[in-house]
Amino acid sequence: MLNLKKNLFLGEELSVKEKSFNFSKFHILPIPLEKTVSYGTGTSKAPEIIINASNQLERNHNSPCDFGIYTHDAFDCSLNFNSIFQNIENLIFDILKKDKIPVCIGGEHSLTFGVIKGFKKKFNNINQDFGIIQFDAHADLRKTYNGSVNSHATVMYKIHKENIPIFQFGVRAQSDEEIKLRDEFNINYKSIEDYRKNPNIRLPKNFPKNIYITFDSDCLDPSIMPATGTPVPNGLYYNETFLILEKLIENKKIIGIDYVEYAPIENFHAYDYLSANIIYDLMKLCLK
Repeated sequence: MLNLKKNLFLGEELSVKEKSFNFSKFHILPIPLEKTVSYGTGTSKAPEIIINASNQLERNHNSPCDFGIYTHDAFDCSLNFNSIFQNIENLIFDILKKDKIPVCIGGEHSLTFGVIKGFKKKFNNINQDFGIIQFDAHADLRKTYNGSVNSHATVMYKIHKENIPIFQFGVRAQSDEEIKLRDEFNINYKSIEDYRKNPNIRLPKNFPKNIYITFDSDCLDPSIMPATGTPVPNGLYYNETFLILEKLIENKKIIGIDYVEYAPIENFHAYDYLSANIIYDLMKLCLK
């Protein structure tokens, strides 16, 4: 891993104890991966910029800060995919063994595969299962994309092949192949239109209790989040995003989070701050 740490997530708000490795419940993993972006660029800059922006947040009462937030050094993403995925898997597994909650900040969406491999290793060891809630404008179910099986557009296909249950929300840009595979794989999903017609949204009854959330910034409407590789109209707004998540995680346990595909726009700090706020609010959901 590279020693690129210039700041700590919410470091301005944390006591020495609250930002220590052993005390902290939340472990921030900056993963500046950018190898297969296919339109807008800049995801490799996102972790550092989001972490810097997080220092403008307020900790609030009974917040994740009270449980401790430790920021790891950034991953070395100059390596090949296999090495990157293995390094991510190893650290995730080590963090989970210590009963911590990993919070991964990307970086392109392909990083989630390495994260999930670490979770799978841990949960296989304790004979428990887990499922994934994916908030995303894209299905990411392609077998290959632009000649790569490790693309941001193939990540959920690869995760499905690991036999992890997936619930997709907000997908509104997908290929015919992905629609066919989603049906073939029996992947659960709801559209934004489904929710707006009937807000009583829930996970399937047989969905695992343990939940990992992968949050692609392009699930949001471009009017509030244009800073992403492939913005898609008719997305989510902030308040409804968290209303939906709160309904989906009712009686569930969040075991980890990632925030991916953010591509900062120079001198537009509002989107950096929004991203930091989303991550912090996702962390709050872990405490419910």
